[in-house]
Amino acid sequence: MPKDLFNELDEEKKGRIISAGIAEFAQYSYNESSTNRIVKNAGISKGSLFKYFQSKEELYFYILDYIIAELMSSLEKGIERLPKDLLKRVIEYSELEFDWYVQNPDKYKLFKKAFINDNTEIYRKVKARYKLAGEGIYYEIFEEASTEQLNQKKERNIDILKWFLKGFNEEFINEMDSQDGVDNVKKEYLRRLKEYVAILREGLM
Repeated sequence: MPKDLFNELDEEKKGRIISAGIAEFAQYSYNESSTNRIVKNAGISKGSLFKYFQSKEELYFYILDYIIAELMSSLEKGIERLPKDLLKRVIEYSELEFDWYVQNPDKYKLFKKAFINDNTEIYRKVKARYKLAGEGIYYEIFEEASTEQLNQKKERNIDILKWFLKGFNEEFINEMDSQDGVDNVKKEYLRRLKEYVAILREGLM
């Protein structure tokens, strides 16, 4: 958490620091990122930055928390319009999420760097910190879904989908080319997802 002094800043200055942090962590991995560049782009002194955050790591997680909260706020509005069919719901939720990434390319790049397994200590901390948030997303997707056509109990089907999506997403993220644009990634992700969902539909119904 940032120090109280950061929360007391005016919104314009806070915005500059957040924007500089997003740009830096989007362009560089955490370990290659520089607080010197962040303060230069934010128009503040390095001493000031560390009056607001105890460390680069604290700033990094503040930025990630900020972006995830923004993403979830956007998605919650779209979730209300998703179809009730469980498997269609999974696909259309993914489209919603990628549409947000298309509109926020730097935040998408930051996510890519944060959640790709590069065997670093910071990745392990990211994974541990956001594990429950990921499970909460699945709950949101499945909560209002209709499972009347499925041939097993709702809870078992949801467990199967959670396991599938977790494995599918982790594998896909680690296969992504860091140079791929979000539009191309979206097309490939949805192509693969629809193929697997078709198989799941045959097996679950």
